Amino acid sequence: MRVIINIQNQTLDLLDSDDRVVQHYSVSTAKNGVGQRRGSFCTPLGRHVIRAKVGEGQPVNTVFIKRRPTGEIYTSELGARYPERDWILTRILWLSGCEPGFNRLGEVDTMRRYIYIHGSPGSVAMGKPGSIGCIRMHNPDLLELFKRVEAGVEVEIIGQS
Repeated sequence: MRVIINIQNQTLDLLDSDDRVVQHYSVSTAKNGVGQRRGSFCTPLGRHVIRAKVGEGQPVNTVFIKRRPTGEIYTSELGARYPERDWILTRILWLSGCEPGFNRLGEVDTMRRYIYIHGSPGSVAMGKPGSIGCIRMHNPDLLELFKRVEAGVEVEIIGQS
C-alpha cells in the first residue's frame, strides 16, 4: 500500500502494491498552498512516510491537542464555543519527510512541523484548501484509511496531476 495526496485535486488515493487505486478520498489541504518551511502554514510536498498512528480505540470525534486526547468529544456546540481552534479529531497519521533538505531536517522537517492526516468536523468542506498545513479528512474516511495503513507506509504529496 501507498498513499498519493494531490494538492491540485484535493484528493487522497490509496494504492495497492500494483499501484492500482483501491480507494479515493476528498481532502482539504492548506489554505496557504504548498510549502516546506516551518511557520509557513503550508502543506509540504514530496515523499513521506506515516511515522505514527495515533488514536486507536478512541471514540469518533475525540479532540486531540499535541497528539493527546483532551477528554473532549467534538460537537457543534463545542465548535461554536471555540471557533478559533483548529480541530484535530478522531485519529492522526503523523507524517515524516524522506528527503533531507526538502522535507526532512532543519527548517523544512515535516515531522517537526507536526503535519498530520487527521479527522475534522463534518461541517468542514472537503475538496478545497482550508487547513493550516495538515491534510484534513472527514472522520468516516479517515477511520477507513487508518485501518488499511500501517506506520511506515509511503505517502507522496504532489502539487499537480
